[in-house]
Amino acid sequence: MQTILVTGGAGYIGSHTLVELLQNTDFRVVSLDNFSNSLERSYERVQKICKRNFETICLDLCDKTRLYEALGQIGHIDGIIHFAAYKSVPESVKEPLLYYHNNLTSLNNLLSYAVDNGIKHFIFSSSCSVYGNADDLPVTEASPLKKAESPYGHTKQVGEEMISFVSQAYPAFSAVLLRYFNPVGAHLSGLLGELPLNRPNNLVPIITQTAVGKNALTVFGKDYPTRDGSCIRDYIHVSDIADAHVKALDYLLSGKNKTRCSIFNLGTGTGISVLEAIASFEKVSGKKLPYTIGGRRAGDVVSIYANNSLAKKELSWSPQYGIDDMMLSAWKWQQHLETE
Repeated sequence: MQTILVTGGAGYIGSHTLVELLQNTDFRVVSLDNFSNSLERSYERVQKICKRNFETICLDLCDKTRLYEALGQIGHIDGIIHFAAYKSVPESVKEPLLYYHNNLTSLNNLLSYAVDNGIKHFIFSSSCSVYGNADDLPVTEASPLKKAESPYGHTKQVGEEMISFVSQAYPAFSAVLLRYFNPVGAHLSGLLGELPLNRPNNLVPIITQTAVGKNALTVFGKDYPTRDGSCIRDYIHVSDIADAHVKALDYLLSGKNKTRCSIFNLGTGTGISVLEAIASFEKVSGKKLPYTIGGRRAGDVVSIYANNSLAKKELSWSPQYGIDDMMLSAWKWQQHLETE
């Protein structure tokens, strides 16, 4: 049985990927997380959905000594899916050194372990933020990477470069870099979804919390050069993102990769404005959302959406859910949280 290590497995995208792995593969799955931005209860939710056990490790990836000790007890690892990172754009603008230390030290330690122990397959959780304010839309994997608009985006650019150079230096090592656009929504069961420990920075949990009176919704900027003045993003269902990881893993393990460091955009290919996303939620929930218009937020790009044709072709992957599905699943998850 092949062993797959998932770092950050208790987090939002990590936990949904655990579900996909446990439901659709026979891998031995080991999840590593230090719960700095997640809850251990996520594992209970995953098990409730999947009815299948998996192994867990509580560990900070920045502690190289403990990392080597803990992973050494697992035995041979066939592949790593690396999610664990801080991910808030506004927080990274305020605390840049925190982001450079956590995101890059942890990646360096994990790559070192992979090289030292002959782990050949590595999937990296990257971001469309690497494109910055792109000159042309939709962006393809060949689009030039512009200056990062935030320290978070810069850590993803540097992380991609690190992995690329490692794949060049060690011929046995191969990687897939998955550039997410804007993951939203929740598992269709309503039992698992995005759960920020502090005040959320992402749009959809702010929307759902506003709908139950636990937050206040601000649209940051209505003077952008877009069709309604608000930022445009490529929102993609978190379960579609999770499915892409399973397909990327098969891509590597089956030797289908054409280069040792492959890059894929994960988006729907459709740009949705912040105001359009709010309107979608209002439609599927039947709730009118109060919101205010605020100033532009530091670190935000104006507009970004994907050309996803390469992922469709190479990974045999295609997003299954539209914006209304995303909003409805997020609302179902928020309602579940209100009953816990």
